[in-house]
Amino acid sequence: MKRVHSLFLIGSFTLSCCILFLLTGCGRNGIKKGGGTKKFVSQTGWKPNDQKGWFFVGKKKKPKGWPNMVYIEGGTFTMGLVKDDVMHDWNNTPRRMQVNSFFIGEAETTNYDYRSYVTWLKYVFPPSDQQFKEIYNGALPDTLVWVNQLSRNDLSETYFRSPQFDFYPVVGVSWKQATKYCEWLTDRANEKALMDKGIISKDLYASDTNNNGSSSFTLDKYKANDPEMKSYLNEQRLKQTIGIKSNNQRILAANRNSTSGVVEKFRLPTEVEWEFAALGLVKDRNYNLYLGRKPKIEELRGNKGRNRGMFLENFKYGRGDYSGVAGWKNDGAAITADVKQYPSNDVGVYGMYGNVSEWTADIYRPIIDEDANDFNYYRGNIPQEVIKNEDGTYKMVEGTQMLYDTLADGRLLYRGLPGQYERRDKENYKNYLDGDFMSSLEAGHGKGVDSSNSSFNMYNSPRKKFFVDAKGRVIMEKDKGKRTSQISDEIRVVKGGSWKDTAYWLDPGQRRFKNESKGYAWIGFRVAQDAKGNTGKRSRR
Repeated sequence: MKRVHSLFLIGSFTLSCCILFLLTGCGRNGIKKGGGTKKFVSQTGWKPNDQKGWFFVGKKKKPKGWPNMVYIEGGTFTMGLVKDDVMHDWNNTPRRMQVNSFFIGEAETTNYDYRSYVTWLKYVFPPSDQQFKEIYNGALPDTLVWVNQLSRNDLSETYFRSPQFDFYPVVGVSWKQATKYCEWLTDRANEKALMDKGIISKDLYASDTNNNGSSSFTLDKYKANDPEMKSYLNEQRLKQTIGIKSNNQRILAANRNSTSGVVEKFRLPTEVEWEFAALGLVKDRNYNLYLGRKPKIEELRGNKGRNRGMFLENFKYGRGDYSGVAGWKNDGAAITADVKQYPSNDVGVYGMYGNVSEWTADIYRPIIDEDANDFNYYRGNIPQEVIKNEDGTYKMVEGTQMLYDTLADGRLLYRGLPGQYERRDKENYKNYLDGDFMSSLEAGHGKGVDSSNSSFNMYNSPRKKFFVDAKGRVIMEKDKGKRTSQISDEIRVVKGGSWKDTAYWLDPGQRRFKNESKGYAWIGFRVAQDAKGNTGKRSRR
């Protein structure tokens, strides 16, 4: 019996060795544990970054978030209000959604951050220059949002400019202004990243010629190898970054887009991204099952330490009670507060439940159609293309031919800055399957009406009309027509509660809408970025 037992052990060991050999043998053939290619071989036969070739991709690096950005691992979740809809809004019914991985701002954009933006505009495009006179003024927040007909305060004069409010969330910024900030931030972040790599001179701002009007740095000009950048571009360092040793300028220009270290574009988060980040579900689960989410009202008070019994969010507790009694202030803030004054959620994001509500990228519609799309849902897509001149070069925005949008308070907001590449819309999907003729019952009945030429308007919303009077003032003419809805293509989704809201609005599933051209004292914004390179990574934590 002992001999039989020994033979059994020897046989088991031999079988295990054979299995191990087969597995390691498979690895030599390009297959590794977890799937994926172990060693890349180009289909052309050229090795990556071969110095005798023409194609260079630079060194592969793990994508990193920009400072103050939090990585949110994507996944599936139930979007919408999962508790009773006591207000019967019927615009936030639960639905299953998939979110791709992304980065989101650790906190709302502050007065400090936004002041750096408008100061840069004032420096590069001085209002004293007639062709730039509207740029700086149109980007400023509407500080009059603090004016209340029956309240005394001087916040309209102090909130945006005073250092005491530096790290408070900027308010009075319209949705349109917030998107322009994101575009500017994309250029400035890439400018700084390239400075740190030595590709752009660190003395860029020491010279007035490099940042005067249209000569300023843009990511578009850098990628397109624009001749304007040669005055402050270190081509030797650029070649090292891409991995090119050759002095062939044509090869260097052709591989400019392969430069590693370019910062991903900034934008406003979509509604589904904002809600997913606010919930922080990645921490509230057991294996692959979410444990469910409690109503925020059950988690508003601290239960230990100095926060015991204190509110952990900034919101309005009741009529005439914004902060609590003197000497025992429940949340410590009568208006807004420092963006990091209260604890973050489970994924490290601050201010998602109070302080200020926030703009999202989406155009508002009462119904989110998960049947049409249940992956990275977003209403408002407008694909654009860069306009080219007849000689094939890119057309730039000229200071004397700038286009503007009119804000709700009559100011003009630039559509593109001088020196940026001019773009035009290729498609407009704002009303896709909702609000246009193809959404109506009349569509497809053989009437032969082209939806693009039809005057059909499902929502019949008020129409805005601006005109300039004899003194040059922009006047908005009120719509006197009979209208049946406030919903239009000019309203955007607002998420989260604010210092002016009661606890009802703190649930991430709640949603509201406001005019994209108007600023509000209770609405701010935060930025987001795509997380490319992290979408296919498997995780088990």
